[in-house]
Amino acid sequence: MSEETQTLSIVVAAFNEEGNLPLLYGRVRAVDWAALRLKPEFVFVDDHSRDRTPEILADLAAKDPLVKVLRFSKNFGSHKAFTAGLEHCSGDAAVILAADLQDPPESIPELVEKWRSGAKVVWAVRARREGESAATKVLSRLYYFLMRRFSDVPPPVQGADFLLVDRRVIDEIRAAPEKHTSLLSLIQWMGFDQAEVAYTKGARHSGRSNWTLRKKIKLAVDSFVSFSYAPVRLASACGLLFAFSGFLYAAVIAIRAITVDVPVQGWSSLMCVLLIVSGVQLVMLGILGEYLWRTFDEARGRPRYIVEKRINL
Repeated sequence: MSEETQTLSIVVAAFNEEGNLPLLYGRVRAVDWAALRLKPEFVFVDDHSRDRTPEILADLAAKDPLVKVLRFSKNFGSHKAFTAGLEHCSGDAAVILAADLQDPPESIPELVEKWRSGAKVVWAVRARREGESAATKVLSRLYYFLMRRFSDVPPPVQGADFLLVDRRVIDEIRAAPEKHTSLLSLIQWMGFDQAEVAYTKGARHSGRSNWTLRKKIKLAVDSFVSFSYAPVRLASACGLLFAFSGFLYAAVIAIRAITVDVPVQGWSSLMCVLLIVSGVQLVMLGILGEYLWRTFDEARGRPRYIVEKRINL
């Protein structure tokens, strides 16, 4: 990288984060940017918050011209918010950072060092997680295990959602119009030279997490549908298994009826088989429906997000 001063964009997605934004801004502003030979740019994306988040961001932007704000017309989700921030930033690289202060801005110099060593993507990998329930940790580990086992883009073992991306990667993200996808998995799929930096994911500073179970399930489905053939292959395997079992069961009944003269019996067993097979068929139709609906939604050409308001942009 050149020794001249470069621009680093800090892209922050915020949804109802009035208790965290002032402290977050203070901490990213306190980074020794001069020592890093970097000019910062702070891009905050308000995912249509319903608390004082818009007022706080407008006040920060009025006091600091380096603060730029986008506000969505409705809640589109954090991955859409990060995508919008990347599409509107102007830095030579960008750091994706959540507003809940679980990911420490003080780790940015380590990310920059790896970037200047040649990496186009630098992941801040969670070495430890503080302040999270056992259920959250178990579900997270299950998600990353399944992604590593069955997807085409295996993530870091402990997971990562705090990272730095080079301008080359940002330009490729802008050229990828997918709507129902995981931004982090998309970045992994792109390849490029990647590096990792370990850090401790802290406890949430203020407020409650808006990352609900429903949103987590949707992200998992989007990730598998976008980057794995495993669900479709599972449906095919189930079809073959039940077809083979049906033919085998029919052969057994026929042989017993001919050789032993045992009449066909078992209303209860017949109903159990019928219900199980019907249920599996509906699950397979649902899997195919997930792929089909996403294809239809992409074909409609609706925008991934709608920006309601811009400040300093």
